[in-house]
Amino acid sequence: MNIITVNALGDQCPIPVVKTMKAVAAMTEPGTLEIHVDSEIPVQNLIRFAADRGLSVASEKMDEKHYVVKMIVTDPTATASKNEETVSCIPDQRGDLVIAVGSNCMGSGDDALGATLMKGYLYAVSQQEELPKTILFYNGGAKLTVEGAVSVEDLKNMEAQGVEILTCGTCLNFYGLGDKLAVGSVTNMYTIVEKLTQAAKVIRV
Repeated sequence: MNIITVNALGDQCPIPVVKTMKAVAAMTEPGTLEIHVDSEIPVQNLIRFAADRGLSVASEKMDEKHYVVKMIVTDPTATASKNEETVSCIPDQRGDLVIAVGSNCMGSGDDALGATLMKGYLYAVSQQEELPKTILFYNGGAKLTVEGAVSVEDLKNMEAQGVEILTCGTCLNFYGLGDKLAVGSVTNMYTIVEKLTQAAKVIRV
C-alpha cells in the first residue's frame, strides 16, 4: 500500500484538513496518508475528519512540535466524494481534569482482573469526548507508561491530542524502569502535588 506524505507543519486550521482532502482526491488507489502537523489542535481536526469518513486513523507525537496522523484510505473515490462537506475547526478537546494513577491495577482483589480493568479504564478515557488535561502516574502506576505496557498506544493517542502524560521518576527508578519510558515525560513529586492542587477536578485511580 502506497504511503503519501502531507506536510502541514506550521499550517493553521483548516489548512491541514484541506491539504488532506486534496491528497485523498488525488489518490488513484488505496494507500496510507501520513499528515505532519505541529500542534494538538490539527491532530484533533484530522482525527475527526477520518472518523467522519470511516477511515482507520492513528496519531503519534514525535516531539514537542511534530505530530504525525496516519489514515488508511481503502476506497479513495468514496472518501473523496465526502469532501464537499464543510470543513470546520474544533476547539481543544481537553478539559480541566487531572487523573492520578497510583497502581497498575484497578481496585483490590485479583491482580489479573485489576490489570484488565485498568487497561479498559484508560482505553475508555481515551475515547471520551472531553479528554483530561493531565494524567499522572506514580508508584505502581509508573509501570503503565513503559515499553511493553498494554496501554501505551492509548496513552500515546491521548498525548498526541494534547493530554499531558507525566510519570514519577523516583517510581520508575525504584522499579528499575528508568530507561524504559515509552510515552510522556518524567516528573517529580513537587510537580505532581502542583498539578493535583491546581486542578479543577481530580480523579484518583
